[in-house]
Amino acid sequence: MQASLVKRLWYLIKEPLDGWLMLLLGLIFVLSLFVLYSASDQTFQKIDNKLVYTVLSLVVMWLVASTRPHTLMNFAPPIYALGLLLLLAVHFAGVTVNGSTRWLELGVTRIQPSEIMKIALPMMLAWFFQRFELSLRWWHYLIACALIAAPGLLVLKQPDLGTATLIMAAGFFVLFFAGLSWKVILAGLVAFAASLPIVWNMLHDYQRKRVLTLIDPMQDPLGDGYHIIQSMIAIGSGGPWGKGWLNGTQTHLDYIPERTTDFIFAVYSEEFGLVGNIVLVLLYLLIISRGLVITARAPTLYGRLMAGALTLSFFVYAFVNMGMVAGILPVVGVPLPFVSYGGTATVTLFIGMGMLMSIAHQRR
Repeated sequence: MQASLVKRLWYLIKEPLDGWLMLLLGLIFVLSLFVLYSASDQTFQKIDNKLVYTVLSLVVMWLVASTRPHTLMNFAPPIYALGLLLLLAVHFAGVTVNGSTRWLELGVTRIQPSEIMKIALPMMLAWFFQRFELSLRWWHYLIACALIAAPGLLVLKQPDLGTATLIMAAGFFVLFFAGLSWKVILAGLVAFAASLPIVWNMLHDYQRKRVLTLIDPMQDPLGDGYHIIQSMIAIGSGGPWGKGWLNGTQTHLDYIPERTTDFIFAVYSEEFGLVGNIVLVLLYLLIISRGLVITARAPTLYGRLMAGALTLSFFVYAFVNMGMVAGILPVVGVPLPFVSYGGTATVTLFIGMGMLMSIAHQRR
């Protein structure tokens, strides 16, 4: 009787979960603990915090995965509206750190509402296109663009160009999977290229410096170029096999800034080398491949749009962080998925994985 109860409980726990995604996430999580331990000067404080964040995130992910996509879809408008209200609250009463107002103080914790919009925006757009699936017209896409612009502009105001780019990219992916014409996409790219001089003048001084530093980091090696130079030295010094766990000199001599968050990939590259990088990239590619399979098999338009947007957004997160640390993209403050230390970002990523599992479970 007891064995049967345990078996039944285990079945209820694992039923909504996707085995392949859980395996890949587990491997990345174990890898991240080793890297974070090294990056945090071999102390356990951040390891303990990451374990707490991850356990809470897994619970939330399971709850999301256990919920039918149709039920999740009905929450899209209120979650989107809440996200906009929180972004407005940041504008008027947010906490300013290093010149950027991105956080809200909630007594016991601090949250970054822009992270919520990474999930809320594609949910809202997928709900919108599902609702008008049989009567889509060109003006529906204009309304969708307005839904993208609202949170994007609020996040740009903070200013947070990196997160704003990720949010608007997630919205664009929904438009793409919803059948946006290639002619419109190409016309948009041409218009964006033509507007670059205007965009350049609208950037903040520090954002312009980041772009110029990307072109020539040696023009200010002890200032704006310091992050990129030190991270590239760390990556290059790792060689094919790396210096070994806990043996990264750039890391332990404190040359790498933000080494537990945005630049943790430099720590990983120095200690595990090119081979380690290939392993991590392969794990990411397998997650993306699994997400695209779920997208192709989704039984509803909402499922296809959400799964496709979440999968490609995950690709963008990983690509932007690695490109930023390697010096091929400007520094924009994007964490490395499931590896970087952080609370809100971790929860958001696991919610996205839970939604993918929910869509896959719906088909099963």
